[in-house]
Amino acid sequence: MRRTFIFCVAALLAVSAGGAVPAASAAPLPTSQGAYGAVFRDDSGREIVLRGFNVAGSAKLAENGLLPFKSRADAAKSAQAMRDLTGANAIRFLISWEGVQPARNTIDYGYLDRAIEQMREFTDRGIHVLVDYHQDLYSAHLFDEDSWYDGDGAPKWVIDLGDYPDESCGICFLWGQNMQNNGAVREAVYDFWRNRYGVQDAYLTQAGAAMRYLRQRLPAAAFDKIVGLDPFNEPFDGGLDGRSGVEWEARYLMPFYQKIRAKMDESGWATKPAYVEPLVFWNTAFFEQGGLSTISPLGTRYVFNSHYYDGARITLDPTAAGDGTYASAMSRIRDRAKYLATAPFVSEFGNSLHSDRTPWMVRSMYQGMDAGIRGASWWGSPASGGTVLSNTMWHWDIYSGQHEEPGDGWNDEDHSVVAVNSSGAVVPRLDRRVLDRLYPSAVSGTTLAFAYEDLARSGYAGAGTQQAWLTVPASLPTVRALASGRQYGVLVWRGTTGTTELHLPGSFAPGSTAVVSDVGAVFGVPASGAVSTALEEGSATARRLLVDAGSGVHVALVVNAAGGTVTAAQLAAARSELAAWRAQHFPS
Repeated sequence: MRRTFIFCVAALLAVSAGGAVPAASAAPLPTSQGAYGAVFRDDSGREIVLRGFNVAGSAKLAENGLLPFKSRADAAKSAQAMRDLTGANAIRFLISWEGVQPARNTIDYGYLDRAIEQMREFTDRGIHVLVDYHQDLYSAHLFDEDSWYDGDGAPKWVIDLGDYPDESCGICFLWGQNMQNNGAVREAVYDFWRNRYGVQDAYLTQAGAAMRYLRQRLPAAAFDKIVGLDPFNEPFDGGLDGRSGVEWEARYLMPFYQKIRAKMDESGWATKPAYVEPLVFWNTAFFEQGGLSTISPLGTRYVFNSHYYDGARITLDPTAAGDGTYASAMSRIRDRAKYLATAPFVSEFGNSLHSDRTPWMVRSMYQGMDAGIRGASWWGSPASGGTVLSNTMWHWDIYSGQHEEPGDGWNDEDHSVVAVNSSGAVVPRLDRRVLDRLYPSAVSGTTLAFAYEDLARSGYAGAGTQQAWLTVPASLPTVRALASGRQYGVLVWRGTTGTTELHLPGSFAPGSTAVVSDVGAVFGVPASGAVSTALEEGSATARRLLVDAGSGVHVALVVNAAGGTVTAAQLAAARSELAAWRAQHFPS
């Protein structure tokens, strides 16, 4: 069903008083309404959290035709597995300037048709799509055929316009160092930002043509699922000319984004925000410049779109991640978005699956995006964490380990959280407990606090340590006993009349899930009632938890009690403890 987008606060408040609604249809938009700043809301006024993955690094490869999938059938296989295995409701879909505009006066509409086919396999399953114009190191055509490194993005005709030196990164341990050390890469992107040879004009023209075509060719229901455009992945300067990073962003990056915004408006995308990224190294612990920190507030026609990779642990820091490791990094993203008066989005995060530290690094990153503070402190200070961050993890590649071109996807990266096994099934490479998470996908009202204990192990394939980070204090003895040694989550929200939804991980079978809330307390969640379950759109196995509540402050504790039982007396006692805890930390 086609729905009308909502922009103004008055209209938003008017619709939020409606009754229970089905899963969101239209793409969510950033709004100024929220306890901690701007959040995403759907056209029913519900606060939306987007969770999913990038599809996929394989779009950087010629073998895939510069698209995430070799065929529509592969896209369907990937979309179904993602929905079933993780409950994801969003993807970041990679496309390439080179794919769209292989020659200066040519738009490859066949390429866009194939992209549309692949996107629709996700939108038809209820998954939102962020269209991402991806580049890394600016272009593949800057690199020698025998180079260990490679790039993607700009087509060959663009590179042929310049007289660039032979590429060389010198002594580089990571491909990203090419942005600082490779003269060919730096000169070419320097020219882009200054529009030498008219290359930025050409970029804007092709982006407008691509957006118009997508708007025309996608069915209305599918276009409604497009959340916006990421116009330039991981921008880097190519040369600051003696300026600071924040000065460079103001002089070159923000004017480019404003031109993209105008192209979006001209191309039928006026109702969708631009998901704009700051300088790539703004929060990696190295070369930190930028962050859009001197830009005037963007407002809700833009989204503050950040990546997060742990530069220290990728390079020099030998320590493992744990409880609260990434709380401050994720809160920095929240704070910057709040300063810019728009919603935050983390469109890339993760770590190489070559590393034995990755499972808990990813777990801790999710914790930082969920709760915003360490689990050991959460129950005593639940309101201090901030909004739940929407995100797309890097990345989901069903061709992992099977690429014809060197490396797992690109430059020997190995970040894909899935692979295809010998039977042809898509299977997780990380513990499913860290990927298939409880999260508040749609809150009827405003989220006040959320935290989740996934109990994911520190190693691969079930190996390593299991340790709870979200520990319940002794002052809540029944809740503590109910949650001890179990996966569980807690959501607190200030409600409006309607249905709040949480994705229910596959390990939370309805018959063995306990829900304790002021709305009701059950062990074994039924298919109807104030607390109930339903299938996720597009899946026959993934489920969501539905809680119907009215105005006021509500709390819901959701526990995976598989292998055990929960008595009526325990439910009643836990409900009483939660009510007192809610009154203490969230007075009406």
